[in-house]
Amino acid sequence: MPKRTDTRQRMLRTAAELFRSQGYHATGLNQVLTEGAAPKGSLYFHFPGGKEQLAVEAVALAGNDLRDALAAVLAAEPDPVKALSQALELLGADLLASDFRRGCPIATVALDAAADSEPIRSACEQAYSSWHTVIAAHVGDQDLATVVLAAIEGALLLARTRRSLTPLHTVGAHLGVLLGRPGS
Repeated sequence: MPKRTDTRQRMLRTAAELFRSQGYHATGLNQVLTEGAAPKGSLYFHFPGGKEQLAVEAVALAGNDLRDALAAVLAAEPDPVKALSQALELLGADLLASDFRRGCPIATVALDAAADSEPIRSACEQAYSSWHTVIAAHVGDQDLATVVLAAIEGALLLARTRRSLTPLHTVGAHLGVLLGRPGS
């Protein structure tokens, strides 16, 4: 088994960012190596399954990062409406910081490659499932968590496309009604 080094981690982080902002098919392995400051031979040493393995692991990494951030925000605020609004603010800040290049860390890959690769589809599904679990634990209902996650995902896509945080603010403003707490 290959030794895990910081080169491997750099390539994973670089790939996660590139896949997030430009998609699976538009991201070349040479670009990952160059931007990750990795030696040319290191890609297949660390990822013998090539680009597909790199994508699966990058999706898992990005999915876990967002799951952990979401869990931390939700754990810090007991009121689900306020907590989810804070999560939307966190996602909006990331959009602004990237000049709207980074939306959801999974969506671009899911739309670009999940239909063509079962391992990538499965990694995307696992990431979404982990976010759903965190949201469901906070709102107390599986179906409602699905609606909330879909609203957030849709708002991220619209915000990125419109280059505006208005869709995130709109979803945040309506979470009280969605969660059965009008006027929240």
